[in-house]
Amino acid sequence: SPTPPAPFDHRIVSAKRVGISSYYNVSENEILGGGRFGQVYKCEEKATGLKLAAKIIKARGPKQKDEVKNEINVMNQLNHVNLIQLYDAFESKNDIVLVMEYVEGGELFDRIIDENYNLTEMDTILFMKHICEGIQYMHQMYILHLDLKPENILCVNRAANQIKIIDFGLARRYKPREKLRVNFGTPEFLAPEVVNYECVSFPTDMWSVGVIAYML
Repeated sequence: SPTPPAPFDHRIVSAKRVGISSYYNVSENEILGGGRFGQVYKCEEKATGLKLAAKIIKARGPKQKDEVKNEINVMNQLNHVNLIQLYDAFESKNDIVLVMEYVEGGELFDRIIDENYNLTEMDTILFMKHICEGIQYMHQMYILHLDLKPENILCVNRAANQIKIIDFGLARRYKPREKLRVNFGTPEFLAPEVVNYECVSFPTDMWSVGVIAYML
């Protein structure tokens, strides 16, 4: 069955300069995930009771803030069921908070390492189909993800093969006439052109997709 859409319409978000607690209850004891950027917590919109996820990104200097604003700008352009949707954003002195669609199935990575989870060939086909549909949409929008790995793919629930791609913190707009080089990412999933500091493009993401397929 197709992946369910976010429980809200696609929004164009810009960071508000007010405290998040005016609008949301953030459950700091319910950590959904974390990474190089900070932590993700469960949260609830006060006005509607809508369950969401708050990604708190440490961003003190102007360069860090610009990077997070790039992530917001990328997410504003991505309206697809297999790409996590942005709901709201807040900026303070030391961090920026992205309020996003909440999904409860955990990381695809956890499925891969769970010995009790029977991952069949059909499961793998369905996971890869949904991943490719999300990436195809990004590439049609001329956006490269550049950090695809099983930790950045969330399962919609515990049972189904529906996924949402997350973490657009390293994503870049692809301009065919400009030579784009990057020197970041997760080593095991990097395409040769990233390792060799050569120009990246759509196949760079597809290399990472291939590594994910191999892991599954």
